[in-house]
Amino acid sequence: MPREEFSKNMVCQKELPTPEEVKKLYPMTEELKRIKEKNDQELSDIFTGKSDKFLLVIGPCSADREDAVLDYVKRLRKIADEVSDVIFIVPRIYTNKPRTTGAGYKGMLHQPDPTGKPDMLKGIIAIRKMHMDVMKETGFSPADEMLYPENYAYMSDVLSYIAVGARSVEDQQHRMVASSFDVPTGMKNPTSGDMGVLMNSIWAAQHDHTFIYRGWETDTLGNDLAHAVLRGYVDVTGRTHPNYHYEDLAYLAKLYKEKPYKNPAVIIDTNHSNSGKDYLEQIRIAKEVLHSTRHNKEIYDLVKGLMIESYIEDGCQKPDGTIYGKSITDPCLGWEKTEKLIRDIAELRRMKK
Repeated sequence: MPREEFSKNMVCQKELPTPEEVKKLYPMTEELKRIKEKNDQELSDIFTGKSDKFLLVIGPCSADREDAVLDYVKRLRKIADEVSDVIFIVPRIYTNKPRTTGAGYKGMLHQPDPTGKPDMLKGIIAIRKMHMDVMKETGFSPADEMLYPENYAYMSDVLSYIAVGARSVEDQQHRMVASSFDVPTGMKNPTSGDMGVLMNSIWAAQHDHTFIYRGWETDTLGNDLAHAVLRGYVDVTGRTHPNYHYEDLAYLAKLYKEKPYKNPAVIIDTNHSNSGKDYLEQIRIAKEVLHSTRHNKEIYDLVKGLMIESYIEDGCQKPDGTIYGKSITDPCLGWEKTEKLIRDIAELRRMKK
C-alpha cells in the first residue's frame, strides 16, 4: 500500500500491523485469560457493591522500563496477599503519558527507550509484552490510561482497569469508546474541576453509541462500570485545589442522585492537583479519605478506592536519569513508604469491619 499524505504537514511513514495481527503474534494464553477473568470478576464485584474490598490502583506515574516495573509489581504481589482480606490491588502500568504542552517524554508506547527516538511499532510490542509479563509473573492484571482511543484495541484483552484522563474526559471519542468497555473505567474530573463535565462523561460512557472506530461503523452497549475519579483541579489563576474532602464526596453523592446512574462510585486520585504534586501528601490524603468513609455510610459506599503514584525510589528524575526504579515523570512514593501506607490502609479498613 503506497504511503499516504493526509496534509502538507502530515506524512505516513510506515503502516503498522492491525490489533488483530499484533494479538496473533503476542497472544494471551488460556492461563492468562483465566487470571484476567478472575480479576475482572473481583473488580466488578467491588463496583457493583457485592464486595466490600477497597481498591488500590497503584504504581509508577509512567511505566518507563520493564525490568523496574516487574520488580515493583513483584513487591506489590507480596503485600497484596498479606492484605487481601480487605484490599484488592490493580497495578498502575501507564504506558501513555499526557503532556500539557505536547513536549517531553510521552510514555513507553512512543519511546520504548526513554532517551531514544519515537518508534510506535516497538512501543506497541513493548507495552503489550510488559502487560502480559505482569500477569504471567504476578497474577495481577493491570490498569492503563486510554490516552489514544484508536490504540486501545491493541490492549483490549489484557487490561482490567482503564482510566480516561483529565485532559481527555471532555472528548466525545474517548467517552464513546469508553462505552464499549466491560471493565471498570475511571473518568477523571477535568483540569478545570467542572463537576458537570465529569458527570456528563460518566453518563455518556454508561450509554450506547454509534460512531466510527478504526474504519468501522461501531455500536456500543454502554459501560455500567464507568465511574468518577476525583483528582483535584486548577483555577484560572493557576492555583491547585483539592476535591477529596468530606464535603466534596458528599457533593458527588448528591450529583449521582440527579440521574439514574448505574453503580455510583468514585476513586480518589491522591496525587496530581489533589496533592499539589507533593507526592508525600498522598499518605495524609489517603488516610483523610478513609476517615471520611468512617463517618458517613453513603460516602463509605461511594468511595471504592484510591489511585496512588508509587515506585521503588522516592521522587523523580529526568528521562535520561540512571537511578533504577525512580520515576522519570511525576514524583512518586518510594517502596518503603508505599508498603507502610498499604498496611495502614488495610488496618483502617479492618477497623470499619
